[in-house]
Amino acid sequence: MHPIVQRWAIGGPTAVGKTAVAIELAKRLESGCISVDAVAVYKGFDIGSAKPTEQERAAVSWHGIDIAEPDDNFTLKDYTDHAEAALHTYSEQGKTPILVGGTGLYLRPMLATLSIPPVPPQPALRARWMDQVDAIGSAFLYEKLAIVDPDSASRIKPADINRILRALEVYEVTGKPMSSWRTPEGVHGVPKPGARLIVLDRETHDLDARIQQRVSNMITNGFLAEVEGLLQRGISENAKPMLSLGYRHLVQYIQGSHSLPETVDLIAQDTRRYSRRQRTWFRSDPLTQWINVAPGTSVSDTADQVWTLLNVNSVKTEVKD
Repeated sequence: MHPIVQRWAIGGPTAVGKTAVAIELAKRLESGCISVDAVAVYKGFDIGSAKPTEQERAAVSWHGIDIAEPDDNFTLKDYTDHAEAALHTYSEQGKTPILVGGTGLYLRPMLATLSIPPVPPQPALRARWMDQVDAIGSAFLYEKLAIVDPDSASRIKPADINRILRALEVYEVTGKPMSSWRTPEGVHGVPKPGARLIVLDRETHDLDARIQQRVSNMITNGFLAEVEGLLQRGISENAKPMLSLGYRHLVQYIQGSHSLPETVDLIAQDTRRYSRRQRTWFRSDPLTQWINVAPGTSVSDTADQVWTLLNVNSVKTEVKD
């Protein structure tokens, strides 16, 4: 017999209120939180990624934040290595942390066993392909992917250069298409022992209003100055985190593409679209248990609902070898 590593996660669309609920649960468990956010891992990308505030970081311990430089070639494996180490440290102390975030791609391998291609980034291959992109445009990359891995091509947007490059380098190194590494159980894999996923949601009109307010608050709190500062530090506009939601929009504003009010509207619009995609992702995950948060519901009351679903006081803590 050995202890189960409990993998309790709070997911949901952006602006739904995940962080506050996770902190409340971590306090009750006398534990901490592990961020599951693909932008929050980068130092300096604070406001646009809605990182926990200083007050929220003081309330409980946090992991998964500020662990990479903006120009690092930070990978999914880098994230899972960090998060697994934190998870097991808590487990060895007899504690259960709360995984919290909306990046499904990062959350999935924490909760399920997947077939991840054993292929590290290939800088030489990528440099060669990007030289070709500079010369003739990016369309040929997608066309190449459609030939060697049509299944992946059907799942990746032609403009998503990073995912196209990843799929191509996996094929070049292994001789197998990226899609062949998917588990027989599908993209969500086989749930790990102790894995639980509680997803918070709100009525669309409520969530949209919260997104609009969040974007407005980000601008008020210095989001534009943050992006200007990153560019002044020499961070490329093409760095991975700079291409993320909000950051790329403000880069375009700085370059003169739109007025600031138009840019704010575009950020809110694209954030709403992103929230719809997050919902779709979580709907397809067989682990998902939903909690609909009504307007005016307190953080404590929502945490009570999560606590009940998790049935914390009766969780089995051992599994046979």
